[in-house]
Amino acid sequence: MLKNDLAIIMAGGIGIMHKSQYPPVLAKVLGKPMISRVTAAAIGAGIKNIVIVIPKNDEYIKEHINEQFPKNNIIFVEQPTPLGTAHAVLQASSEIADCADAKANVLILNGDTPFMDASTINSAYKQHISRNHDMTVISAIVSKPFGYGRIVRSAAHAFAGIIEERDANSEIKRITEISSGTYWFKADALQFVLSNLSPRANGHYNLVDAVPLLLSNDKGVDTYFASNSDIILGANDRQQIMELNNYAKMREIEFHLAAGVDIPYSDGVVIEEGVEIGIDTTILPGCIIKSGVKIGKDCIIGPNTYISDSSIGDNVKLNHVQCNKSIIKNGADIGPYVQIRPNTVIGENVHLGNFVEVKNSNIDTGTKVSHLTYVGDSDVGKRVNFGCGTVTVNYTGKAKYRTTIGDDAFIGCNTNLVAPVSLGNGAYTAAGSTITEDVPEDSLGIARARQVNKLGWKIKK
Repeated sequence: MLKNDLAIIMAGGIGIMHKSQYPPVLAKVLGKPMISRVTAAAIGAGIKNIVIVIPKNDEYIKEHINEQFPKNNIIFVEQPTPLGTAHAVLQASSEIADCADAKANVLILNGDTPFMDASTINSAYKQHISRNHDMTVISAIVSKPFGYGRIVRSAAHAFAGIIEERDANSEIKRITEISSGTYWFKADALQFVLSNLSPRANGHYNLVDAVPLLLSNDKGVDTYFASNSDIILGANDRQQIMELNNYAKMREIEFHLAAGVDIPYSDGVVIEEGVEIGIDTTILPGCIIKSGVKIGKDCIIGPNTYISDSSIGDNVKLNHVQCNKSIIKNGADIGPYVQIRPNTVIGENVHLGNFVEVKNSNIDTGTKVSHLTYVGDSDVGKRVNFGCGTVTVNYTGKAKYRTTIGDDAFIGCNTNLVAPVSLGNGAYTAAGSTITEDVPEDSLGIARARQVNKLGWKIKK
């Protein structure tokens, strides 16, 4: 439906109000830059051709978008000097001309309205086409309209214009229907606007002035009223970014509460979009759960736990845990103060105690690693017991090697397992040993110097 149409995303602002070296549209809302969310909405609406207007000499937005959307037809044009929204759109004049030749339409989006969605874009498009309008403005009702352009209507309730906050009198400021800053244009009507729009006193060319220009030339202009007022919300400074994040955070928490997840306190809980959590799982304060994480049912997550790119089974307990790019299976009991690094699989009913770190390892069912232990590049069997202070010595300074430990092995406290090394099923190591050779199954490996007591040594010293 939208294959010949064009989306222009305005992202040419510079970070003056944000006091940042980076473009404002890269500020994150629930872990995703605003420009990513807006671009994804345009792609989700089916628009095949996208132009992003960026600041002069910007590489940050280009790099981010190309990384996030490598297979989409997205081009970048620079706005050398920020001289208003219409001036930003003008930078895509050649793409607009191609669109006009195809008798298609152009969608104008703000790069800092992170909750704009594909559904709203498509619904507005359908109305725009069905009513054969030259311009359609997406609007919504908000309870706090301060800072936004107000939708002004005639006595007959016909759309008459958009008055920005700085130009509004006290009566207009009471209006709660506001413009989202998102527009559908017939491409030829947009060309007409860009060719005939007059600058304001400050030299800026603004798209809100397209409404009276088109009306005075007998062009069809109307609004599409969005029932979801979230699509309006944007940010001009860090304070508003924080407000967007708080709003998005609570919206996501409410979604999981309604789905049967127990979140007794929202303090420090951040659950990004795209997280799956099973019923009767409890999320405690201080937890950050990144997009794409899957958590089973009847778990206790937290307090103070961070999970990214991982899958967590049922009946799992994670207390003060950092888990990245790993799998934790049913019944595991982990923490406090545990780090699980990438490419790790923690088996069913495994216990990892305080100050344990696991990296690139497989730990099988029922194994216990209680405290102060590092397990790296290892394959550990079932029901293994690790004594306090065990280290798998996996790095020579040039290469990394693996350690293999069989089922029912018992690792004595303060053991160093110097990889590559294997311990057979039921093997033991004596406390304080540095194991450099394989230990056969059901055998005891001892690798330590014999104790020597020097009597009277202190007195002589």
